[in-house]
Amino acid sequence: MAATSMALSSSLVTPTVAASKSGFQGVAVRVSHVPMMAKSNNHRNLTIVAATKKAVAVLKGTSNVEGVVNLIQEDDGPTTVNVKITGLTPGKHGFHLHEFGDTTNGCISTGPHFNPKGKTHGAPGDEIRHAGDLGNVVAGQDGVVEVTLTDDQIPLSGPTSVVGRAFVIHELEDDLGKGGHELSSTTGNAGGRLACGVVGLTPN
Repeated sequence: MAATSMALSSSLVTPTVAASKSGFQGVAVRVSHVPMMAKSNNHRNLTIVAATKKAVAVLKGTSNVEGVVNLIQEDDGPTTVNVKITGLTPGKHGFHLHEFGDTTNGCISTGPHFNPKGKTHGAPGDEIRHAGDLGNVVAGQDGVVEVTLTDDQIPLSGPTSVVGRAFVIHELEDDLGKGGHELSSTTGNAGGRLACGVVGLTPN
């Protein structure tokens, strides 16, 4: 019997089946080489722009104490806090960020100090501190505080963002957790809450 060939059509592979008196003899495969496509050199240059975030809190209370706190953060860097408060008695006053932006029952409903890591109260520079522990601000003889603080635990975005929380100015000096009072480890024994304000984002 004459040999029989069968061509299987393909753009890449052309097999040939050969048969003889002894039966099936195997399959021969011819592979056609396809040229590689050249890589494109059209790369786009990416420019990374640092994101500036801004926020503000307007402090109000039942007394004549009031103020404005402006916050600014460049990219993921520390947050700069510009504080101006009027109507205070001269001297040191505890200044903290509290957990809730709720002022329905006055400043008391802002809750405890913002403390996402579950630590005890301390000074701003301490390793063990609440994120909201910003220490003391000092009012002059005119009752005015005007100061700029920088802190890396109060970001304006992310899971520990301070947006929607509240700043509180207190009646007394914060003992920074070192006063030996029963409230030292929670509030710094800083006394009553004179004024508070909820943090909200502002246009850049």
